[in-house]
Amino acid sequence: MSSPVLVATRKGLFRLERGANGWSIGRHDFEGENVSMVLHDHRDGTTYAALNHGHFGVKLHRSTDAGANWEECAVPVYPEGATIAAPPFSTDAEPKPASLNEIWALEAGGADQPERLWCGTIPGGLFRSDDRGSSWQLVESLWDLPERQQWFGGGKDNPGIHSICVHPENSRHVALAISCGGVWVTENDGASWTCKADGMHAEYMPPDQAGNPNIQDGHRMVQSPSHPDTYWVQHHNGVFRTTDGAHSWQEVTGIQPAKFGFAVAVHPRQPDTAWFVPGVKDECRVPVDGKFVVARTTDGGVTSEVLTKGLPGEHSYDIVYRHALDVDQTGNTLAVGSTTGNIWITEDGGDAWHTVSTNLPPIYCVRFAKV
Repeated sequence: MSSPVLVATRKGLFRLERGANGWSIGRHDFEGENVSMVLHDHRDGTTYAALNHGHFGVKLHRSTDAGANWEECAVPVYPEGATIAAPPFSTDAEPKPASLNEIWALEAGGADQPERLWCGTIPGGLFRSDDRGSSWQLVESLWDLPERQQWFGGGKDNPGIHSICVHPENSRHVALAISCGGVWVTENDGASWTCKADGMHAEYMPPDQAGNPNIQDGHRMVQSPSHPDTYWVQHHNGVFRTTDGAHSWQEVTGIQPAKFGFAVAVHPRQPDTAWFVPGVKDECRVPVDGKFVVARTTDGGVTSEVLTKGLPGEHSYDIVYRHALDVDQTGNTLAVGSTTGNIWITEDGGDAWHTVSTNLPPIYCVRFAKV
């Protein structure tokens, strides 16, 4: 039985179901609302949806019955007096008050933390809940680090935590990726943190700062479930990989047809297998030559295959955001959603893709609801 796919979009949360005749759109919740993030907690089956109402603020909802009913829960709140630094290239050096702009990451804690949730936000704060989102606490050990003052926005106006990886064998070990703030790791449930982005490089910085681990823009980071010391990062300047728990990173150069992109997914049992959606970076941010493709490597990034079957081969200007590519627990079924509302699914690891819809709203996040 295939897991349903949750699709968070500019105009609501969609649920895709696999039936006898293939994939189709089922439920549509929060119609017309901007759903920035979704999480299905496989520990107890709860689904969480983060909504961004613009001037009216950020809201978080949860459902324990696959979306039939939703209840509003709490959202992270920055304490009075919390500030964020001015951007490094700004003429205004005055810090600004910190307030919740967006929930950019939402992950469940370990099996031994049954009500734990982690939440990454813009402007760069990490929050923790131990009551399924009924209350949140700012992780001050990270927020109070002097290095945080160097973080800055990468695409967004302010820095943001977009990737949270909870170690599958040790829930006290958590790794974060921040745009732009590098990779930070705790081994003691957030009591202390270490920046671990050595080996990455930032072409957008002056040469003497390019290797600074604290200003790296890793667009997305994922952790291998079967080999937790292996992480993949789709970075602004290429693809990086570590096999030693983020102590050192190596750039992999075999991803074609471009090294730029936002999304990455790793096979649940094969740490050398990963998928990417390459594009032309900076001002363009479109598929190379107008051909939408997915790249797959099975040898740790030494080489890659450019997967095209079932994907648009011309006049395609879809970009895939950080969270809009996901792989299920089998490693065979993947879903990818684009900024122009296209969503494709493959059930053979990417060899052939099938279009589910071409007219959804812009897609921010795609996640399998594990069953």
